Amino acid sequence: MSEKPTLLSPNELAPASELTARILEQMDRILLGRAELHRLVLAGILSQGHILLEGLPGLGKTALVRTIGQIMKLDFKRIQFTPDLMPSDVLGAHILQENPSGVREMTFHPGPVFTHILLADEINRASPKTQSALLETMQERTVTLLGTTRRLPHPFFVLASQNPIELEGTYPLPEAQLDRFLFRLIFNSVDQEVLDAIISGRRRGELPAPTWQMETRDLETLFGAMERIFLPRPVSKYIARLVAASHSEGAEAPELVKRYVTYGASPRAAIAIAEAARARALIQGRPTVGFEDVKDVVHPVLNHRLILNFQARFDHVDTTQVIQSLVSTLSETGIRLPDDVKLGN
Repeated sequence: MSEKPTLLSPNELAPASELTARILEQMDRILLGRAELHRLVLAGILSQGHILLEGLPGLGKTALVRTIGQIMKLDFKRIQFTPDLMPSDVLGAHILQENPSGVREMTFHPGPVFTHILLADEINRASPKTQSALLETMQERTVTLLGTTRRLPHPFFVLASQNPIELEGTYPLPEAQLDRFLFRLIFNSVDQEVLDAIISGRRRGELPAPTWQMETRDLETLFGAMERIFLPRPVSKYIARLVAASHSEGAEAPELVKRYVTYGASPRAAIAIAEAARARALIQGRPTVGFEDVKDVVHPVLNHRLILNFQARFDHVDTTQVIQSLVSTLSETGIRLPDDVKLGN
């Protein structure tokens, strides 16, 4: 059996905390008005997970992904998904070529998926065949063609975007692929102060260049620190109870879950909450995960994993309300006091 990693000491935690603070400082300076979103995106990257960005066009989703690549010195490629896009346009293809000796042979030409950060823009516009081509890359970080498996660069992240209101001519992502995204983050419009700062200080919307960039060893420092963030048993049990209660037959399922949820979250969701909570703790400069870290990440982890029934649509109930009922109903300790017992004075 492998030894459990030791808890990070303050001297070991400080460099990683400083790195996360500098990354966020650059993101907040370059991309205005989305501080909390930036922290969730960084938590997703530290968790080595994929992120689904949902929002209207022109809100800065591409700018966000490009900025992350610049700050972290990672390769970045973008695919504009369209109905006629083929799997070979994403993964790559074998092409018959003549080598210098005059012999014709099949040569592999890698597709845009061979990068560190892949922006799958408007992923719901591609056909299911092309969408499924991303399944292996997202889960296994490999591409298999003609019996040969090739590993993708490390690290590898898919940040996909989709327009939530333009549904004509689109192919909604199946639940199996949605479950492979660590987070689903909602891009909302910024307020008028941020808009004024953008149009008065940035001609044509051009973004300023980063004033600081990471080195390769810095990213490995962050990943190494993530491996040693401690998840206490009470917190892990709380995560397990949240996921179990997301099923209508769960012993602690709240009323909204019993009434409106057809399918609850999978074990992959529990793993995602645990990893994202570790990342949140690291960003906050703590070596141990707390209950507050779980509550900070549970919404973006679960909001695309709960399948609601038709009654929820009739009653105008969405996943946000269901998740909020989970968090507010389940106590952190799992201890239920009698109704006549009052805490405090």
